[in-house]
Amino acid sequence: MKEASLNVFGDPLIVCGTKPMTGAYRNGCCDTGPFDVGTHTVCAVVTAEFLAFSKGKGNDLTRALPQYNFPGLVEGDYWCLCVSRWLEAYRAGLAPKIKLAASHQKTLDYVSLEVLTSFAIDDV
Repeated sequence: MKEASLNVFGDPLIVCGTKPMTGAYRNGCCDTGPFDVGTHTVCAVVTAEFLAFSKGKGNDLTRALPQYNFPGLVEGDYWCLCVSRWLEAYRAGLAPKIKLAASHQKTLDYVSLEVLTSFAIDDV
């Protein structure tokens, strides 16, 4: 059973991205729950800099993994990131912008709304 699908504002979570299909549950949303080992709750618009950063940390998000129905990401894709990786990128000055209305409220357990808002692409 997954947790309630509410965003960082306490409103219903909206879709993050479907091309490629994102989310720990591959439903286009940054839902989370007991089967989401990485807490994929941050809806980000990935940049080339972030993709290079993630690759340097051992997670090459640009490489296709067909066995997981994952085509690989390119700059501009919307993707549900692990909150811990987003935080690492934030601390390194490489955090991508985020879509707050599509970022799960669980993100607030790790990052303040004030910090998240400074990276928002939605109207706040």
